[in-house]
Amino acid sequence: METNERIRSIREKTGLNRREFSDKYGIPVRTLEEWEAGRRTPPEYVVRLLSYVVEFQLIKEK
Repeated sequence: METNERIRSIREKTGLNRREFSDKYGIPVRTLEEWEAGRRTPPEYVVRLLSYVVEFQLIKEK
């Protein structure tokens, strides 16, 4: 899976749109759009950290 697909998948797990996800996690909307479109690539640690935080929060909400 490409990085942009991983980012989109992480966001979609939350059920949030781009604006809501950006606001919740402090990522500029434009940056998130660029990541998801594949025009920019975040460092791998950012992808792993986002994945970890989202998974943790989803577990915590149950």
